[in-house]
Amino acid sequence: MAMPSDIKIIDTMLGIPEAEDRSDWFAAFRPLIKDQQTLQQFSMPAQYMFKDIPQSGAVDDFVTWTVEHMDRHNVDKAMVGWSGTKTAYRAKEMYGDRFFFDLPCDPNGGMEEVKRIRQVHAEVGLSAISVFPAGTLPQVAINHKYMFPIYTVAAELGLPVCLNVGIPGPRIPMETQKVEHLDEVCWFFPDLKIVMRHGAEPWEALAVKLMLKWPNLYYSTSAFAPKHYPKAIIDYANTRGSDKIIYAGYFPMGLSLERIFSDMQNVPFKDEVWPKFLRENAIKVFGL
Repeated sequence: MAMPSDIKIIDTMLGIPEAEDRSDWFAAFRPLIKDQQTLQQFSMPAQYMFKDIPQSGAVDDFVTWTVEHMDRHNVDKAMVGWSGTKTAYRAKEMYGDRFFFDLPCDPNGGMEEVKRIRQVHAEVGLSAISVFPAGTLPQVAINHKYMFPIYTVAAELGLPVCLNVGIPGPRIPMETQKVEHLDEVCWFFPDLKIVMRHGAEPWEALAVKLMLKWPNLYYSTSAFAPKHYPKAIIDYANTRGSDKIIYAGYFPMGLSLERIFSDMQNVPFKDEVWPKFLRENAIKVFGL
């Protein structure tokens, strides 16, 4: 049941810094934050949840720095949010075999955002799009009408949608990310692959129930150290859900790969679950 050492891991949530100061990663929803501790003391809005947030220090080449960390931990490929910056283009050009991309989207953009998704996909070849519902401004719920053009274009392009679900880590309202909202979306878009991100807590049991109900609903482990994977998710992976649970980390946003893979040794997955969790499910869902 121990994690095998010979699997080439696919990480479905990893970031490449643009600079030593990474506060710009969270600028989009900073206006939602009201508490002074977050505004004045935190370098990232959910800092109270994480210890030993990875720091890069002064680095000449953040793309190579990221790949070096991946190599140390047998991470073969990683999905990164496409930013359209020089760093993103360098990652694609230099390490096109190591990185694949999701496009973070804002449903408040309406049809302009739909057009942008099409344009970026035509240029980059996206593997997914993603939305942080509680982090949109104004906030947009998973099943809100503004989301439906996003889901429609994703379905037309054959792209999975990654959604943050459950109580958000930043100190912002949670209503938009209630897991129950997924039920309507899965019903209306039966062929659309949806991947839950960021835990689904405290509704992880409901997340499992919905994955049993809807064939194209999946769960990724992003932003959770393995020691904190919900028991309901581990039990589901070990029984009926081995094809539904996908590894995602959170490096370097909140967790180091050292921390993740040190903890991972103690996750009680069955032997036959590990290859699916660490690699095969990502290949299937994201069309790698």
